[in-house]
Amino acid sequence: MTDKLLIATHNAGKLVELRDLLSDVPYTLLSLSDVGIELDVEETGESLEENAALKATTYARLAGLPTLADDSGLEVDALGGAPGVHSARYAGPDATDSDRITKLIANLAVHPQPWTARFRCVIAIANPDGSIERHSGACEGVIISKPRGDNGFGYDPVFYMLEHSRTMAELSDAEKNDVSHRGIAARKAAEALRAMA
Repeated sequence: MTDKLLIATHNAGKLVELRDLLSDVPYTLLSLSDVGIELDVEETGESLEENAALKATTYARLAGLPTLADDSGLEVDALGGAPGVHSARYAGPDATDSDRITKLIANLAVHPQPWTARFRCVIAIANPDGSIERHSGACEGVIISKPRGDNGFGYDPVFYMLEHSRTMAELSDAEKNDVSHRGIAARKAAEALRAMA
């Protein structure tokens, strides 16, 4: 059993978050750039589960290492669960977080508030032999029309968590890791990784 675990993302914000969430697993955490992989696996799955598994198995095969990959999405009830699996590409391939938020708010403007939503995350852990397991997490909130807060990334500034009276982007890193969809999924994955070590 190797003591190395590949974190399969090119997203710097996500990498920092996952490294923090997995800091107590008995593995040396490596990024794609650490192992010289520049390939972006295309997320062609129709669900978060499929995309997480696709990325984890592809990078595990390429690197010859156990690999952890996640796929996350924002599901807005008024939009029938969109942007969902398309969250990162919602406003086009080269769009910024700001572009995606602008499009989301524009699409919601015709719907009555509150705009209830949830963040969902699926983490897949794949071994080079093809074996795989998945862990998921979710957190509930509402979408607000004006971004608030500078922490986090993606849709965090417009995802308002009622029980915290703040947006995800107004939470500290520690608070976010405690309550976020990725935090919940990562704690389940960390437990599984400790058992596998």
